[in-house]
Amino acid sequence: MRAKLTVLAAAILACASVANAQAAEQPKRGGIFRVYHRETPPSLSIIEEATFSVNIPMMAVFNNLVDYDQHIPQNSMSTIRPELATSWSWDKSNTALTFKLRQGVKWHDGKPFTANDVKCTFDLIQGKSKDKLRKNPRKGWYENVTDVTPNGDYEVTFHLKRPQPSLLAMLASGYSPIYPCHVSAAQMRTHPIGTGPFKFVEMKQNESIKLVKNPDYWKKGLPYLDGIEYTIIRDRSTAELAFIAGKVDMTFPTVMTPALVKDIKKQDPKAICEIVPINVSTNLIVNRDKPPFNNADLRKALALSLDRKSMIDIIQQGEGDIGGALLPPPEGVWGMPPDVLKTVTGYGDVKKNRAEAQGIMKKLGYAPDKPLKIKVSTRNLATYRDPAVVLIDQLKSIYVDAELEPVESGAWFAKIARGDYAVGLNLTGNGIDDPDQAFYENFGCGSQRNYTHYCNKDLQKLFDEQSQMTDLAKRKKLVWQIDKQIQEDVARPILFHARSGTCWKPYVKNMTIMTNSSYNGYRYEDVWLDK
Repeated sequence: MRAKLTVLAAAILACASVANAQAAEQPKRGGIFRVYHRETPPSLSIIEEATFSVNIPMMAVFNNLVDYDQHIPQNSMSTIRPELATSWSWDKSNTALTFKLRQGVKWHDGKPFTANDVKCTFDLIQGKSKDKLRKNPRKGWYENVTDVTPNGDYEVTFHLKRPQPSLLAMLASGYSPIYPCHVSAAQMRTHPIGTGPFKFVEMKQNESIKLVKNPDYWKKGLPYLDGIEYTIIRDRSTAELAFIAGKVDMTFPTVMTPALVKDIKKQDPKAICEIVPINVSTNLIVNRDKPPFNNADLRKALALSLDRKSMIDIIQQGEGDIGGALLPPPEGVWGMPPDVLKTVTGYGDVKKNRAEAQGIMKKLGYAPDKPLKIKVSTRNLATYRDPAVVLIDQLKSIYVDAELEPVESGAWFAKIARGDYAVGLNLTGNGIDDPDQAFYENFGCGSQRNYTHYCNKDLQKLFDEQSQMTDLAKRKKLVWQIDKQIQEDVARPILFHARSGTCWKPYVKNMTIMTNSSYNGYRYEDVWLDK
């Protein structure tokens, strides 16, 4: 009898413990979520910018038609969820995608959201509206869209030239918010108006960005937080100390090096830290239009000089991946597998590659006592400068004497977009893990984000061919063929794919870090603070 009572008592205690644990995990309302920010963003307009310095603080201000599930780390077509749209359907030809829209949604200034706002957003991106964007890095995403037509206030159809299944994936990206018709593009750069869980309050240059809870958010009961404050701290070491001291609740997402994460865990053992791939490649960009780099042999020599593994070991303490334009597996859905990657020119024996490069350079008239003198331009952030310094050292092996040219963030993307550089080190983030986005945006003829002006019209036809495929296995094989050709053409040599860290305090609940995109996981509508 006593044994039975003991078992019963233990069971009751166990149930009580589970109940207490479940109660402890019930979301709490209120509090300001404090995050450090690495810089003052060039503007606050997600559509116009090409950096997650904008996405991270501003994604919480907006909604998309659809988005990726904020708590499934690997983005894929199967993780896309309705947001401002309630449902979607394709026509029989797969060239018209129709969305039923959510009713009762209000912009932060109180005006109603309708199908016209969707049309206005994409007319703006496609350059069809009277209002104009200063920069338009996403225009290439929607080249296949001929028109966006409302059907009443709560239905809208995207009309395509040809089938393109990835359109839905691009619409789910954090880079694809819906903008209001009644707010100018100029205002969206400085005081954006959205429909999202948080309202923009203010940005003070080099100080902070502040958001406040949207009390009229269409998802009833959300957000849990009263607001989010981003404190701008340019130096990562200073930011690390601010986090350890409890002045911020979370580091800027996916920028902490493995060494910094290790140090944080040493000084704050209770901190939760994750190091994951972020679908951001560090790459070499070469201005193909500027002599002497209009010589294909010289570009090939630069690519053959690269020691990717050494760069990962030095910059990432081994936490990185070698790959092509697309994120390598297993986190990447489309990247070349190892058996394909090893067949790509320039990815083999470093010593042998450099010997070939030295031979090319000598034929071009360069030598140890007669080096090619250049500037290597890069963005003035540690994540850019550090690998640029290693790149400069590696280029010495083929008689290139390079000098670092740091460029402030506000000028960097405009500078390389207009071709005002010779050689540069860039970080290219893919807004989604899909070949269409990576190929058309970064390597498509005439794309604003094709900073090297690479154009292979025969390969572009293969871009279109793979884009229409619905057979996943067949599409992957063609994608790998295309990616291999891009690397061998020295379009934008990929140095490595980074794995970067994020740390947050244990009282920050419901935080999920995406593993194949650093642009899509910042709605923060159901994050809460247990304190």
